[in-house]
Amino acid sequence: MIRCGLIGAGIQRSRAPALQEGEARAQVLELQYKLIDLDVLGVGNEALPQLVERAVREGYRGLNITYPCKQAVLPLLHSLFAEARAIGAVNLVVIEGEKLIGHNTDGPGWAWGLRRVLPDADLSRVVLLGAGGAGAAVAHAVLGLGAKDLVVVDIDPERAAQLAQRMKCRTERSIEAALEGATGLIHATPTGMAKMPGLPLPEKLLRRDLWVSEVVYVPLETELLKAAKRAGCRVMDGGHMNVGQAVLGFKLFTGRDANPARMEKHFRSLGR
Repeated sequence: MIRCGLIGAGIQRSRAPALQEGEARAQVLELQYKLIDLDVLGVGNEALPQLVERAVREGYRGLNITYPCKQAVLPLLHSLFAEARAIGAVNLVVIEGEKLIGHNTDGPGWAWGLRRVLPDADLSRVVLLGAGGAGAAVAHAVLGLGAKDLVVVDIDPERAAQLAQRMKCRTERSIEAALEGATGLIHATPTGMAKMPGLPLPEKLLRRDLWVSEVVYVPLETELLKAAKRAGCRVMDGGHMNVGQAVLGFKLFTGRDANPARMEKHFRSLGR
């Protein structure tokens, strides 16, 4: 039996258990994926060392890590892969005996989705709205795909400046200024999630020649994506990044390649 799990806060709607266990069944593997929800347990980041230690003790093969633990987990790890080191956050830990190895599949998962959905996306000037953990991962990924000009905008200008400095790109104070002449928009803030509905920017800023990528996947069709479609933009919903993460995670947990089309179909069957 392969045991895996997800540690984070408010994760009861995560699709990771269904995707990982479903792909394992299709490959005739025994895999159990458990949600370790800080909110359900009534604890915070301070409990992370004990939760990880327990997973090691119980023979887990690996753990996905999400908000608010992606940086808090770093001191517990024995080594980091280059992607995680560059981003400064970890969303997946492989457990080898008592050794904890940190990975980040956020950026590669996003890039996997973009290559599938918008393979000809113009990357000459891309705006990234949101400089948190997901934003940092996507910034690293889009630059790796060849973006010539990446502009970071965040409600916290200092956080945007820090990310821009790390990634060697630039910032703008306002989304209005950033979008002038932009070819693409990546949204990486919580706005639009089921518990934080709404638009992260004025709808009038969206235009037909702009492609729009969403990181939020619950709901699958956010207010931003609805507005982008009304404006005639080509769009990529957050589900593609989520499936990309799951495909990469399955390989790290099991050592086997997932079937991407099967995982994508399963994800879409789980509802919007």
